[in-house]
Amino acid sequence: MESYDTDSIDSVLCTSGARLIKSGFVNTNSTDNILMFVNAGGKAIMKEGNMSMNVESDRYFEGGDVLRTDESIIDGGDMAVLYQSARFGNFSYRIGNLSPGDYLVDLHFAEIVNANGPKGMRVFDVFMQEEKVLLEIDIYSIVGANKPLQVVDVSVSVGMDEVLLIRFDGVCGSPIVNGICIKNATNVPESLGDHGHLICNGCGTEIEIAPAQDKLMRMKSMAKYEKRIKELKIQCQLKTDECYEAWMSLTAANDQLEKVRMDLDNKCFQNLCLDQALEKQAAKLKDVASLYERDKRLWIIAMNELERKILIWKEEHSQLARVAHECASSVPQLNKMVSTIQVLVAQYDDLKLKFSEEQAKRKKLYNQVQEAKGNIRVFCRCRPLSKEEASAGHAMVVDFSAAKDGELGILTGGSTKKIFKFDRVYSPRDEQVDVFADASPLVTSVLDGYNVCIFAYGQTGTGKTFTMEGTQQNRGVNYRTLELLFKTAKERKETFTYSISVSALEVYNEQIRDLLDTSPTSKKLEIRQASEGFHHVPSLTEAKIENIKEVWDVLHIGSNARAVGSNNVNEHSSRSHCMLCISVKAKNLINGECTKSKLWLVDLAGSERLAKTEVQGERLKEAQNINRSLSALGDVISSLATKSGHIPYRNSKLTHLLQDSLGGDSKTLMFLQISSSEQDLGETLSSLNFASRVRGVELSPARKQIDTSELQKVKMMLEKTKQEVRSKDDVIQKLEENFQNLDVKAKGNVQLCKNQQGKINELESQLESKTQLCRQLEKQLLQVSEGMKGKEEICSNVQRKVKELENKLKEHDQSENVTALHHKVRELENRLKARTQEFEVHSGMLQQKIAELEEKLRKKEEYATAYCFGEMPVTTPYNATVSRVETTIDDMDPPSLRILNHNGSNRAMNAESESDLLKGTNSLREIRRKRQTQWRGSENNILLSASLLEKNSLTAESNKPRHVDSSRAIARITRSTKTASTAQRASFFNSKTNRDQVAGGKESGSKLKIWLR
Repeated sequence: MESYDTDSIDSVLCTSGARLIKSGFVNTNSTDNILMFVNAGGKAIMKEGNMSMNVESDRYFEGGDVLRTDESIIDGGDMAVLYQSARFGNFSYRIGNLSPGDYLVDLHFAEIVNANGPKGMRVFDVFMQEEKVLLEIDIYSIVGANKPLQVVDVSVSVGMDEVLLIRFDGVCGSPIVNGICIKNATNVPESLGDHGHLICNGCGTEIEIAPAQDKLMRMKSMAKYEKRIKELKIQCQLKTDECYEAWMSLTAANDQLEKVRMDLDNKCFQNLCLDQALEKQAAKLKDVASLYERDKRLWIIAMNELERKILIWKEEHSQLARVAHECASSVPQLNKMVSTIQVLVAQYDDLKLKFSEEQAKRKKLYNQVQEAKGNIRVFCRCRPLSKEEASAGHAMVVDFSAAKDGELGILTGGSTKKIFKFDRVYSPRDEQVDVFADASPLVTSVLDGYNVCIFAYGQTGTGKTFTMEGTQQNRGVNYRTLELLFKTAKERKETFTYSISVSALEVYNEQIRDLLDTSPTSKKLEIRQASEGFHHVPSLTEAKIENIKEVWDVLHIGSNARAVGSNNVNEHSSRSHCMLCISVKAKNLINGECTKSKLWLVDLAGSERLAKTEVQGERLKEAQNINRSLSALGDVISSLATKSGHIPYRNSKLTHLLQDSLGGDSKTLMFLQISSSEQDLGETLSSLNFASRVRGVELSPARKQIDTSELQKVKMMLEKTKQEVRSKDDVIQKLEENFQNLDVKAKGNVQLCKNQQGKINELESQLESKTQLCRQLEKQLLQVSEGMKGKEEICSNVQRKVKELENKLKEHDQSENVTALHHKVRELENRLKARTQEFEVHSGMLQQKIAELEEKLRKKEEYATAYCFGEMPVTTPYNATVSRVETTIDDMDPPSLRILNHNGSNRAMNAESESDLLKGTNSLREIRRKRQTQWRGSENNILLSASLLEKNSLTAESNKPRHVDSSRAIARITRSTKTASTAQRASFFNSKTNRDQVAGGKESGSKLKIWLR
């Protein structure tokens, strides 16, 4: 980033003494002189840390918008947050309540919008008290983007109006500012405030110049220089245009020369190509002549060979004629064989139809038997005592004496025993094979097109994962399920084709994780509802399995990726709900029926009691999410048991995924895992009670999941096959007819034409009926549209009535506000009377001070008159100071003269402030009169819209303080009875009462006026 040079910086600064600092604000001892620090476009910054002062929020502005950024500020100093907010656009700052005098203003900038440049995107001027202090400043060209820039020690004077006006005008782009700091000016000797002097070039006489004349001369010289600069810019632009035109003409000439060169090269190349083509043509002619001689000899040999072959073909033709005669004699035997084959084919079709009907009846009866048992079946399995439990002496509390009848007894204490009944009960001696044997009929129904869900439930450490996954030597339900699917599919391969795919996921801390994704990403998996109505997880990895050898590898990958942790109850506790989804697509080769079903194998995480497991940190969060999801599952079961109208499936990701299995048309099996130890009696009873509620849930009958997409494809293929069969039958029929008699073929064609004509007539009749139906629908649509128009008119009338009622309500509210405001006005008037009486007591003291100030002013005027007529003694320090100023004023540069001009104007303003003390306070009657005429004045210090700010700016200009002439103020010394502070407080109460009276102003429906305190 190239920075400005010294000349460019000098051209930006229009006042002497001002400086540019290419860094952020730093706390120094000079903070004691700071009167006000405004954070443009931002909030207030309180004093803390390295901060030695408070920064006010954005106030005093007129117009503009607010901009904030989160980018870090480079070299931001002790207040980097100041440069992260800014005000930009067309705006200005009007800062009031400043005592008349000299001040120093610091402006803070940072380019936080055009971070990538280029230069010249934002150029603007800055005016203070309508005097230009910064000329065409470009922040990005000086410091770059996201870097602070300070313009410090800009001298400015505040007059008797006690207002400082800072205006920002854009040259290119919108102006921007981040902060404004106002400081007290350092003490300046009184001699610097006198009139300036110039020496005449002709006679050498010193000429006294008033500050206003000096300022006018400087403005004229500056205007002359600016005019000269504009003329030079115009000349520079003309020269630039001439250079550009010359360059363009040179470029055009170069382009023409290049084109001529290219044409010449093309011609040379064409000539070379023609010469080479002639040589090639001559070589080809020689080759053609030699080929002609060789081909002539070959043709003679070929003609001799063809004559020999013709003789051979004649002999073969005679032999084929004899064979054709023999075939014609064997045609009756062939017809008999064809009729016999047709009879056998008809018998085969009849048997195949009966077989398919019988198979459908068998499946229907089997499913009816399964549905009669209940769609949600519960199998209870109890684990044996562990070595630690046996060594600790824990007893078994489970009785398996009636396990064959599906009953289970729990010894709750003493001789009492609580009985639970389930579809199947397994003792600790039952193996994995026995458990899967009862679940296998549900597994085979997946191949028939039904959705099935098998899930294991129980407390942690009861063997759920062992039942579902098992080990490599003693495999569980997951592996045996896939093994049975492949075995059954192999047995049905003559009548069905199957496509099996597997996907594995887990619900960990209410988040879905893909267990088969080898390169896991941060993409969040969500549950979606498909157009067919079932729920699925998009972007989930599906592994297509072709044989049983690939099953264990896929299951092993999913098991290793699952979240596992340790606690006081189980050393290898599952910390998530593992869900294995097996998708089966089947196609019936006999009738073409296609199905698409799913089998969910779910290993739920164990329920835990936090007081027992004593987990902390991440394990505590996992346990809370597990218990929350299992509680949601219990709520769903309770709602299903009571047949509630609303089932809370979406309270947990687990129940949302199992929605199709728990409340849909699928077959569901639950493995209840319990512990036989007496120390787990409470958790065991809780699990058994939950399973009893699950067993009592009645779901809708299971329904076969027909794959409609495959059905459409099969229908299209069947139609295509039928067309092909018809075409082949036609071909066979044509061959037979040609073989038997051509007349039969002609009759068949005539009959086919008649059939086509009949179909055409049927289609025409259908087309006419559809056109009539369309006309009826159009008539109904017109009637409906007419009805809608009438309803729209009714709605518009209702809306108009609602608006009228709202206006009446607003008028009623405003009338109530008027009475309250009148009461406030009376209270303020009483306070004002009390304050005026107090201020009259102090008026005597202020009159003495005024007399002293008048004496000082008289002495200064005597010094000035004595100096003008040369009567001032030489020994006075005042005269000595004036002489030093006269000798050095010609050697000063224009910025130094500008400082003198400012100091002179400041002394004039001080005189006006002294005379302003003599104005006194108006009477109570005058205050009331001003309140009635100035009730519209109000200044908005809160961020409003651009339109409201424009309205407030017009009213704020009407309330500007009035300048008072010093001569008139001196004439009213004897009449002054009240102090300037009394007038200030009276004006404050006037503004406050004016704001209170605004609420009772004119009521109008077209404009809504907002008054803020």
